[in-house]
Amino acid sequence: MDWIVLLPPVLAIVLALWTRQIYLSLFVGLWLGTTLLQGGNPVAGLRELGDQLVAVFASPGNTMIVLFCLLVGGLIALVQASGGVAGFVAWAQRRGWGRTRRGAEVLAWAVGMVIFVESNITSLTVGAVSRPLFDKLQLAREKVAFYCDATSAPVCMSLPLNAWGAYVLGLLVAQGTGASEAVGLLVTGVIFNFFAWLAIGFALLLALTGWGFGPMRRAERRAARTGALTRPGSRPMMSEEVAGIKPAADVPHRAYNLLVPLSVMIGMIFAGLYITGEGSLMEGSGSTAVFWAVGVAVAAAMVLYALPVHQRRSILSPSEATDIVLKGSAGLVPVTLLIVLAFALGQVSRALEMGPYIVSVVGEGGPAWWVPALIFLVGCIVSFTLGSSWTAFAIMVPVAMPLAEGLGLAPGLMLGAVLSGGVFGDYASPLSDTSIISSMAAACDHVDHVNTQLPYALLLAGVAMIGFLLAGVLA
Repeated sequence: MDWIVLLPPVLAIVLALWTRQIYLSLFVGLWLGTTLLQGGNPVAGLRELGDQLVAVFASPGNTMIVLFCLLVGGLIALVQASGGVAGFVAWAQRRGWGRTRRGAEVLAWAVGMVIFVESNITSLTVGAVSRPLFDKLQLAREKVAFYCDATSAPVCMSLPLNAWGAYVLGLLVAQGTGASEAVGLLVTGVIFNFFAWLAIGFALLLALTGWGFGPMRRAERRAARTGALTRPGSRPMMSEEVAGIKPAADVPHRAYNLLVPLSVMIGMIFAGLYITGEGSLMEGSGSTAVFWAVGVAVAAAMVLYALPVHQRRSILSPSEATDIVLKGSAGLVPVTLLIVLAFALGQVSRALEMGPYIVSVVGEGGPAWWVPALIFLVGCIVSFTLGSSWTAFAIMVPVAMPLAEGLGLAPGLMLGAVLSGGVFGDYASPLSDTSIISSMAAACDHVDHVNTQLPYALLLAGVAMIGFLLAGVLA
């Protein structure tokens, strides 16, 4: 009955996709997991469930991400009330950006490619810049969420001059790889990170051609024909009270009221990584950096809007700005609840040792040529069910590297398979914090985002699988 450890996350994911009740589904999956931890006693499991929710905040990194979500709501509300969003839309379209579907989608892709320091900041920035343009052109919010997600984890792991790269280097060094050798191995692994490169290229292909299929195509047709940016009856991760905030009638629409806070936030990411890494960007704390970044951006926005630059008076007084920040933060309470439930389910799945169980089922036997594809597949399952690429990396690197040595396979190819499997889960799983933030940044229903993106993710995973099979034969 060891297989039963798979049930909590699988049940949560299946229920969410079937019923579209994401909170209830996560709660049921979490309760099942805590019940298993308590030997099958559902009452004791319910008590353990409460303990696990509280334990989420025992991790400074988790707590910072939760606070990040609340502060993001305040920042989004501020830049909208300041006229920055409306000003940016007008400014971009005067320069020929975002006037057409292709222009808006290519811009979303390009912004995601430039912001590669931290995945959640990438999603937030792409959403902040693109959602107003997409809304003006009556393009589906699900498509905004797609670009937020497609350019976050895939880009961060393809350009690993960030905490992602530092984390993987740490895992490699822990396996006994020398520091200089680990850097070379990471570079080779990035080259073989087939899924990430496919995700980036596929997103650009869709932006240039407008091609699509499945639920995403239906969502795009709905928006084009009826003007409904979200599915009727859906529950966007950002309430319309926040997403629909408008500036006062006498407030000028100026792009810099959006661009200055975003620039401060992005710059503070580098500063945060540098400070927490004691002089090294790649050794910094990503969760601390994003928390500092959005906090400083909110403060900078409040100061900017309080300056008497418009008819010798401020755009927003400190008290008005504070009220807007609180209103925006309140509008993202559902997102923070979802993040907490997802983190708790991840904790329970790790306590049940779900990842090592999956690896043990696969085993190490069989011919060597298909092992890279197998490592990729197992990594996909682990990261999808746990909703965490970093956890999948931690589980799979100690398995893949000894296998590469023992079977005579190229270690860079095996590392690429691990990285691809982890990125798949961050990209596709409804439990992933990156996917949740993407839904929030796009003001999209989270289950709708997952449903529309999952067919694309599975297609890319299938192509990546073929790539690893061929690479295994040729290596």
